[in-house]
Amino acid sequence: MISHFPDTSPHKNAQARSWAKLLTRYKRPSNTRGILETAITVLPFAGLWALAWTAIYFGYWPLSFIPSLIAAAFLVRMFMIQHDCGHGSFFSNRHVNNWVGRFIGVLTLTPYDAWRRNHAIHHANTGHLERRGIGDIATLTVAEYHALPFWQRVGYRLYRNPIVLFVFGSAYLFVLRHRLPLGLNIKKIAEWVSPMTTNLAIATVVTGLIWLVGIGPFLLVQIPITLLAASIGVWLFYVQHQFDETFWAPAESWTPHEAALQGSSHYDLPLVLRWFTGNIGIHHVHHLSSRIPFYRLRQVLRDHPELMSINRLTLFQSVRCIPLALWDENKQRLVSFSTAKRDSKKAG
Repeated sequence: MISHFPDTSPHKNAQARSWAKLLTRYKRPSNTRGILETAITVLPFAGLWALAWTAIYFGYWPLSFIPSLIAAAFLVRMFMIQHDCGHGSFFSNRHVNNWVGRFIGVLTLTPYDAWRRNHAIHHANTGHLERRGIGDIATLTVAEYHALPFWQRVGYRLYRNPIVLFVFGSAYLFVLRHRLPLGLNIKKIAEWVSPMTTNLAIATVVTGLIWLVGIGPFLLVQIPITLLAASIGVWLFYVQHQFDETFWAPAESWTPHEAALQGSSHYDLPLVLRWFTGNIGIHHVHHLSSRIPFYRLRQVLRDHPELMSINRLTLFQSVRCIPLALWDENKQRLVSFSTAKRDSKKAG
């Protein structure tokens, strides 16, 4: 059962604002910790990549999938470092954050500056019904879905299919869509700089590795890493906001702090998964105060255990979020297609 912020006051937004103010003390980044976290993520990734190639080189290519799968987990963690750099929270210096983010963006196939702009829009508008569509999972209300023509409803259902969303969709997002500045103002030359320079850097790295190890071994190592990491990344982003009692509201009743706290989950993962995902599951705290580096998020929960139960999802419970696809404005919760259909028949 998901537990929400205790309603001890009629002013939930004031409560959320007070939490945001309280959490400012955790914002200060540690450069030493940032360097350490980067080193213990990037270096093992490189070692595992080399180990996978070594297995292929000596003819044991099936064994290469073991280090490749572990490397995918480290690639996810690299994305979390890039994510914090985008918020300016990983290092104390803005330029260091940006250049580390850009470097990692080559490995995660994500144009850092373009992604950072979109992600900032996501943070500024999370839970806002009139400002959906940038940096989030496309979500329709029940009324909007029923108002669509038949083939558009079919398209939306296909989009929300878990195989499409977490397998094909994740591959498309990281391998193809990030290569062009889609969703941005392509008339502005500046909007092309981030994806095009990232593409050039990716092409340089890929060309060098292919020259060094050969195209076949490169693909055998890199494809499993990229596809698995992409699927994990999309799943994490999905479950952070797509749970049954999340928060969506029209402009007149939307407030940023309440949306941040009530519209973001606490994905309470096992310790190992928590480490590999950079504590991103503590997403309600992150949205309340995005400048807190991920290596301080656990400290927030230790100091304020009352935050533990807010929108808490376990690994097992998160599976139940998969069918949720439509926001029911009457029930104020996400529902599945079957639930929406059943409710429509009852109302009719």
